[in-house]
Amino acid sequence: MSRYDVVVVGGGPSGLAAAAAASGNGLRVALVDASSQIGGQYWRRPSDQAAAQHGTTLESLRRRLIDVDHYPEHQVWLLEPGGEHRLHLAPAHESVRSAAPPVLRARSLILCPGAYDRQLPIPGWDLPGVMAAGGVQALVKAHGVLPGRRAVVAGTGPFLLPVARQLAEAGAEVVAVCDANSITGWMRTPLGAMAVPAKLGEAVSYAAAFARHRIPFRACTIVAAIDGDDKVDSVRLRKVDRAGNLTGGSETLDGIDLVALGWGFTPSLELILAAGAATRVDLDESLVAVVDAWQRTDAAGVYVAGEATGVGGALLALAEGEIAGLTVAMDQGRSVDRRRVGRLQRQVRRGRAFAAAMHRAHPLPAGWQAWLEPDTTVCRCEEVTVQDIRDACQALGAVDARTAKLLARPGMGWCQGRVCGFASAKLAQGEGKRLAVNDLAPMSKRSIAMPVSLERLAADEPH
Repeated sequence: MSRYDVVVVGGGPSGLAAAAAASGNGLRVALVDASSQIGGQYWRRPSDQAAAQHGTTLESLRRRLIDVDHYPEHQVWLLEPGGEHRLHLAPAHESVRSAAPPVLRARSLILCPGAYDRQLPIPGWDLPGVMAAGGVQALVKAHGVLPGRRAVVAGTGPFLLPVARQLAEAGAEVVAVCDANSITGWMRTPLGAMAVPAKLGEAVSYAAAFARHRIPFRACTIVAAIDGDDKVDSVRLRKVDRAGNLTGGSETLDGIDLVALGWGFTPSLELILAAGAATRVDLDESLVAVVDAWQRTDAAGVYVAGEATGVGGALLALAEGEIAGLTVAMDQGRSVDRRRVGRLQRQVRRGRAFAAAMHRAHPLPAGWQAWLEPDTTVCRCEEVTVQDIRDACQALGAVDARTAKLLARPGMGWCQGRVCGFASAKLAQGEGKRLAVNDLAPMSKRSIAMPVSLERLAADEPH
């Protein structure tokens, strides 16, 4: 067993910044990450030799982690909070030969678990060839694998743009990028949209890439259905209005072998909920951790940074992570540069203003449930349909997402609701209502945070 002043969970931008700041202020730090390489989803790359493509930030953080105990390819499957937090580790893959301690103890925790693709069910989304946009990016960016030759990228939000560009640069024909919202949505909060000037440069670069690769961008357009016998063959597009209501006829695109779907991101909150930290519902209806300006939660000794406090991008995550690392050092009696913290907090406020503008420009269309057929699969693990959930509510009397889960079983399969949890909660709640914490928390709380083998359970240190 190893004891640390602080354990950081997550090796993305926020986790790296947190570990570097805490270690740089004299704390004994451990960094636990499921990946074999630091950088998380944002700095995903094929190899360490390719890291230079991301500029100097990643390499600067890497150099500052020299005194940090790094446990790559490991996950925390159980968190026991307390005066001294206990984190039970397991290899992220069966092939990993672990030399890590089975349990880490820490005075403080900085949880930076990141987020994953939020999905909405549509007819045919369970066909081979339909993938989450983040999964498509991972195959192209980290592994050099092109998952399809003729692709449609659809959903809403800025993340559709890099996925389409990376597919095109890898040799795919991107037949269409369909955003359910209009780009004029950014004008609803112009000050927020301009809060991070670097984002304007990114937008210009995407526009140039789309022109160079002749990628059609279709606003106010959705993939209403995906067709094929044993794999994707075609998609049906529909126009929608500002509320997401279907308008006009449909258009079919044939010869499609890849559909990348993304409706924003949902934070990974298993460990945050296990730590007993409070949560709230963000503007995009995601469940996120509640933190103060110093990244403290209301759970003693637990700090959260990055997408788990609200999806806002890498620059925001870097600032929050560094604040968390400095705050832990300060709370453990170290002297830190408070002026630096103040500058970072101002950066966070600007980042949050931009994130709010992004969520308002790319909301989940209110009328999306009308796109579904009764037999549309919602939970692929348990083969639960839209009608199954509606029956649980209308015929069996389920009044909330948790009861609908118990009666119809969405979210009880292998993924434990990570894919279908949000959509199931929305369907159980009905159209036109915003989700509350009590709707989402039951879909996110898991006593065992990650799948773990019986062998690992048997070998785990006794209490």
